[in-house]
Amino acid sequence: MSKIEVDAIEPQSGTALTVGASGDTITVPSGATLTTTSATVNLPATTTVSTELKTNKISPASGTAFTLGDSGDTFTIPAGATITNSGTATGFSDPGFKLIKETNASNVAAVTFQNGTDSVTFDSTYKVYFLSITNLILAGDEEIFIRALSGGSALTSGYWTAQVGTYGSSLPNTYNDRYQDSFMGSPGDVESDHPFSGYCYFFNAGGSSIFPQAMGQIQMERSNGNYYGFSFSGSYNTAISNFDGFTVTNNGGPNITSGNFKLYGIK
Repeated sequence: MSKIEVDAIEPQSGTALTVGASGDTITVPSGATLTTTSATVNLPATTTVSTELKTNKISPASGTAFTLGDSGDTFTIPAGATITNSGTATGFSDPGFKLIKETNASNVAAVTFQNGTDSVTFDSTYKVYFLSITNLILAGDEEIFIRALSGGSALTSGYWTAQVGTYGSSLPNTYNDRYQDSFMGSPGDVESDHPFSGYCYFFNAGGSSIFPQAMGQIQMERSNGNYYGFSFSGSYNTAISNFDGFTVTNNGGPNITSGNFKLYGIK
């Protein structure tokens, strides 16, 4: 085998240069670098990479359209990877269900979701707001309320609310009540050693000429040992022009020791 040592190879005539013939294999040895800086490399339409392709950017060969894969293909995003969308994503179904804020209570009198704080905004973006409450635990036996905020303060009167459900440690009994001081009020003190969980939908949030409304379900143990499961629904009986949001609050007694709270917006 002979070897040619030369610093440059150029076509003898024209601008086309052929290396090898059909069926030949051109090998770049280990440790060598094939540099195509500022050059144009035209690859076959069916170029295959059998191991791993690493690149910082993929762009269309021409125009502005780019297709990834073929019909029936599956693309896997491995655990720990993140897809960041800095543009406009189209063609995806919109679940219309977005997490706005999540908070874990730690020895507080109330958990609030207030307009203009922590990226919370109550406006026409979402038709409905959904609040989940998971494993709320109190430092001592106390009542719990879900109330609207106005001007940064909880509204403690002016509601039309009905609650109905069952209770009892052994045989269930019917529970029903009305409230004028909250969207939801616990039927007596919540037992501090038993988690309190539930959810609430809020409608007409922030509408200056519409009455805010709420409905949901709660499960709790009362300090008398009875377990309560009940539904509630109601509205504030006047429009709130400076509506701020909602609060889950105690009745001025022991603080909320812990609990997970998530506020979602639903389009």
